[in-house]
Amino acid sequence: MRNLSKDPLRIVAIGGGTGLSVLLKGLKRYAGQLDHPRVDITAVVTVTDDGGSSGRLRREFDVLPPGDIRNCMVALSEDEGLLSRLFQYRFESGRGLKGHSFGNLFLTALTRITGDFPAAVKESAEVLAIQGRIYPATTRNVVLEATLEGGRRVQGETRISRSRRRIVSVRLQPRKCRPLPETLAAIAAADLITLGPGSLFTSVVPNLLVSGISEAIRKSPAIKAYFVNLMWQPGETTAFAASDHLRVVHQHARGSLLDYAILNTKPIKSALIARYASQQAAPVENDTARIAAMGVNVICGDLLQQAVKVRHNPDAIAAVAVKLALDGRRRRKSPRS
Repeated sequence: MRNLSKDPLRIVAIGGGTGLSVLLKGLKRYAGQLDHPRVDITAVVTVTDDGGSSGRLRREFDVLPPGDIRNCMVALSEDEGLLSRLFQYRFESGRGLKGHSFGNLFLTALTRITGDFPAAVKESAEVLAIQGRIYPATTRNVVLEATLEGGRRVQGETRISRSRRRIVSVRLQPRKCRPLPETLAAIAAADLITLGPGSLFTSVVPNLLVSGISEAIRKSPAIKAYFVNLMWQPGETTAFAASDHLRVVHQHARGSLLDYAILNTKPIKSALIARYASQQAAPVENDTARIAAMGVNVICGDLLQQAVKVRHNPDAIAAVAVKLALDGRRRRKSPRS
């Protein structure tokens, strides 16, 4: 039997896009600690991207989209210097190269060499000496499909993101796709499982649609927490309050899943609000009473990083995650668990 008091805290972070890499960057500093709390990180990353460099490589080489996984690898890299800059380098010219990032090309080449995308991710992670493990949500080449208000169906993450009509639901095609066994094992052993931050319908929910993942999360004794987005995503979550994000997660997970909703309460600068308003985006409303009525606990705090864009502060959200993981560890050690 494991000695839970000496084991590192086990956090499984599920999502995609920029949001997941922000959380991972904050968690990384806990992974290298020798004293408590030390964190063992597993990232589970969506593989439905079909735009930009990832989409081109996916179509031309029949590989899984590498972009989100590349961002997560860089976020967890021990050295954020030259190697990380190399993986993020994007070619600005060159026939066939323009628009591609070096990291995407590297992952694609390794996939062709090894014949296996997860193996290519593992090898790349060793090159970058990352703090943690990264798994694609599935190794199946899946396409995201959305049903919009009015019944119209749209296929492809890029087309879904560009749609300005409200999304009713999303699904994967083909529907039968399995996660890696390592993903299910990490979920079962976790002290904390996080969803988000990130695009609700195109970065977070697709992971829950992979066969067995929602069920594994529900069965896990871990605490389950959702980092609610700071701003609307035009079209995708226009006019969504925080509780709407949770409702969509539970809808696609086919039942209640979350223990906590993590909300930012620091005001956003008026100049940034005006800039986002010009793009038909506004801050997500913290409707805490409706969240509580759903049986979900609320944690509020200053989680904001404001520059050119509104983003979560990596250190702030990582600190919340580590505290919840400590609570999750105590839950695992309690007699009733």
